[in-house]
Amino acid sequence: MCAVPADRVLRDRIDAAFTWRGDRTDRSKWADVTGWWRDPVLRAEIVAALSEPFVDRAPTVVLGLQSRGVLLGALVAQRLGVGLVEVRKDPNPSTDSDAWLVGTTPPDYRDRHLRLGFRRELVQSGDRVLLVDDWVDTGGQALGTQGLVNRAGASWLGMSVIVDALTEHRVRRDLGVHALVHVRDLT
Repeated sequence: MCAVPADRVLRDRIDAAFTWRGDRTDRSKWADVTGWWRDPVLRAEIVAALSEPFVDRAPTVVLGLQSRGVLLGALVAQRLGVGLVEVRKDPNPSTDSDAWLVGTTPPDYRDRHLRLGFRRELVQSGDRVLLVDDWVDTGGQALGTQGLVNRAGASWLGMSVIVDALTEHRVRRDLGVHALVHVRDLT
C-alpha cells in the first residue's frame, strides 16, 4: 500500500473546502474560498505550507494584499516571527506628511489598473520581503507590489499563494510564486 504524500493530502483538503459558485444559467462561476477560513486545522496547515518554503530565506517582513492577503499575511508573518505590511488598494494618505509608496498595476484579473501602496517607512532598504495572497490570476497586483518593493530598495523573496491561476510562466518565474494548488485542480 502506497501512502499519499502530505502535500497531496493538503491539496485534497483545500479542494474539499472550496466551491465554485453560480447558478445553472450563469455564464461564469466565482470562487468561494470561505471554507478555508472556517476549518481551524486546515487554516493552520495552509499557513504552515505557505510559510515553510521561505523559512530558510529569512524574510524580514510579509506584505499582504488587501483584503484576503492581509488575513493570510498576518498569520504567515506571525508564524515566521516577522512584521506585516498591508498593501492597500487605492491608498489614501491621511496627511501631507504621511509618506506612501504608490504605484499603478498592470491589468489585474478584472482588467483594471489599480493603484496600490503602503506606508513608506514600513518597508526599508535591506528588508527581505515575502508577498502573501490567497490567489494569483494575472499577477498584475503582485507585479505592482514587486515594483513598490524595488522602489523601496528592499529585496523581493517571492510570493506565496494558495491558488496559482497564472497562464504566463514568465510571470510565475519573475514573481517567484510558490503555490499550494493550481486552479485546474479545484473541482
